[in-house]
Amino acid sequence: MKALMTQLVHELKRFNASSESVETVFIGGGTPSTVSPQLYKPIFDYLKPYLKKNIEITSEANPNSATKEWLKGMRELGVNRISFGVQSFNPQKLKILNRAHTPEQAKNAILDASEVGFENLSLDLIYATLGDTKELLAHDVKSAFELPINHISAYALTIEEGTAFEKKPHMSKERLSLTSWIFKTIQAKGFSQYEISNFGEYQSSHNLGYWKYKDYMGVGCGAVGKLNLERFYPSTIVEEYVKNPLEIRVETLNEEDKKIEQIFLGLRSCVGVEKKILNAQELKRAKLLEDEKKVYMKDNVFYNYDYLLADEITLFISS
Repeated sequence: MKALMTQLVHELKRFNASSESVETVFIGGGTPSTVSPQLYKPIFDYLKPYLKKNIEITSEANPNSATKEWLKGMRELGVNRISFGVQSFNPQKLKILNRAHTPEQAKNAILDASEVGFENLSLDLIYATLGDTKELLAHDVKSAFELPINHISAYALTIEEGTAFEKKPHMSKERLSLTSWIFKTIQAKGFSQYEISNFGEYQSSHNLGYWKYKDYMGVGCGAVGKLNLERFYPSTIVEEYVKNPLEIRVETLNEEDKKIEQIFLGLRSCVGVEKKILNAQELKRAKLLEDEKKVYMKDNVFYNYDYLLADEITLFISS
């Protein structure tokens, strides 16, 4: 936490942050709920003058470590949104995913958060896992909507290098028909899809900031930041980060990289792609997609009908 504070001071200077210039705060990934609110306090105290009024401050939490006391403590610091890593309400699936909580713990943690006074509550569900059936996923969605939440993130299980699942690639089984079905099922319950994996009555300002290609500070071990055409990568190894939190690798993007990222992020979300950033060839291809009813234009912004096609449409426009 001390290393984090060192980097935070550095980043606020680098980003030339001024009074009330920070628009959102997000604490996560990892497991923020294993860290006592007292340890966050110096960071919140330091950040206070930089925060805009009434901003969204989210913390991720795991159901087995987000105690009522922890939730109260975080709310007192100013956190006003909690995102729970639930993943599933099926005990067997939770075991397969190596999760330490039970479905009951997940439900109780969300009810506790609501009781403590959190109005904006989100949970994550994982699909495309070995053994997933329509019935299992329908039960997950039904259980989620029985809780006082206003946001759901639904992610396909992806196998990352260096994780426990690396030697079990068969664990991830995505079927497009099932993915489309789960998206439609969540939307039928009244949550609109505003990004490929995100649905809600409430749209997270922090999430939207990424898709709008805003600049962001990445503070902490492995937290990536972006300022103009530069991206910043602190160490991903905790011990090294603690030794020197300011050893940060810098990646410089060019205008073409920026444009492709803007197209990709815009098409996988409700943000869309502004017509003015496209050159003549790209515009021609976008118009072709419009004729084919793959995208539509409103107020000089191209929007995607089907976020699942975001990659293909991006490649087609940019090729």
